[in-house]
Amino acid sequence: MQFQLTADYIEQVAKLIINKEDLAIKTLLQGVHFADIADLLEELNSKQATYLIKLLESEITSEALMELDEDVREKILKRLSPEEIAQELEEMDTDDAADIIAELDDHIQKEVIEKIEDETHASDIVELLNYDDDTAGALMAKELVKVKESWTVAGCVREMRRQAENVTRVHSIYVTDKDGKLTGRLSLKDLLTASTKAHISEIYIPNVDYVTVDTEDEEVARIMQKYDLEAIPVVDHNGILVGRITIDDIVDFIKEEAEKDYQMAAGISQDVEADDSILQLTRARLPWLVLGLFGGLGSVYILQGFEEALSTYPILFFFTPLIAAMAGNVGVQSSAIIVQGLANDVVKGSLVTRLIKEVGLALINGTILGLLVIIFGQIVGQETIVSITIAISMLSVIIIAALIGTFVPIVLDRKGIDPAIATGPFITTSNDIFGIFLFFYISKIILGF
Repeated sequence: MQFQLTADYIEQVAKLIINKEDLAIKTLLQGVHFADIADLLEELNSKQATYLIKLLESEITSEALMELDEDVREKILKRLSPEEIAQELEEMDTDDAADIIAELDDHIQKEVIEKIEDETHASDIVELLNYDDDTAGALMAKELVKVKESWTVAGCVREMRRQAENVTRVHSIYVTDKDGKLTGRLSLKDLLTASTKAHISEIYIPNVDYVTVDTEDEEVARIMQKYDLEAIPVVDHNGILVGRITIDDIVDFIKEEAEKDYQMAAGISQDVEADDSILQLTRARLPWLVLGLFGGLGSVYILQGFEEALSTYPILFFFTPLIAAMAGNVGVQSSAIIVQGLANDVVKGSLVTRLIKEVGLALINGTILGLLVIIFGQIVGQETIVSITIAISMLSVIIIAALIGTFVPIVLDRKGIDPAIATGPFITTSNDIFGIFLFFYISKIILGF
């Protein structure tokens, strides 16, 4: 039966903590998955959550800490001593431990690392902290199973048993030469069926996908997705095997990137959450709202320049929101498709070819929508020339919006700027301004005011 975290259960745990009934707490939480423990910790206040972390075994709490929201984890870590944090880190894989260490203040980091009893584990964590963010080196874990091509099968099995004690999940067995350079991978089936006297060099598979420590995390995700890899080895600049990246790390990375892109598309410039402070939320939202304000003021200025048109053909005023909406919608659609394609590395070929394709698509969509506008005008008794003017203007606006929505994210990507920025208020605002200007300019030409 699936665990249910109810209000009564949370209240029961809270009361036991207040009364410091440690044995009852351990009995109640016995067998509960660490992910459910994490959910429970997030429902308790920071003092109660810290009490549980100190009470339960580090094998469980270390996993639960990694499942917590960063803000919740930060509050708990502030209540733990460097020695207590070190005890939690000793139970974590090096990549997770490095992530936790990176969240601490500099002076606390040094104290925590000094308290880690396993010197090799501490050294590995420090090594990971030295890699640049957004690279494979920062993503990888040091724990893996590797064997040398000169070993016999019997010796390989003995060594694998020893190494596997420190590895949570064995996704792959990697093969290196005598200098530690990655040479291939070992199939478990081949290992089990081979003679115990055979050498690994006789049975290993020389072809293996890998990345270097400097490979960008987005490229790592693309490679693992393309080749359906559960794990990928990481080598240094000399080809020495230094770590591995597993699928769970990539899933976490993809989730974080998706959340960041979604917020950016919505006009939020920083990584924030609903329960962040008002100041943090304001800093994240205000810049794009200011952009929208100036965009709106620009539209007002354009409308003032066509005041004569509005007095001669006041009907045009009522179609202004329609034109602006179509420009914004088409621009966001085009940019969203391009941004998605760039993320998945499927946008290939020249920019001109891509723009020509978008123009063709815009012509088809714009023509159909324009005909619908003309039909609507006939139904409501609108002047035919006015309906045609609106239809032609909308067609032109759709083409321009599609070009902007395609051109901008591609150029941003080539300049090393996150193209997701082009799917939000940036595109909407720019297309609104261009759309309104084109609408009245084309109307001026056709209607002659």
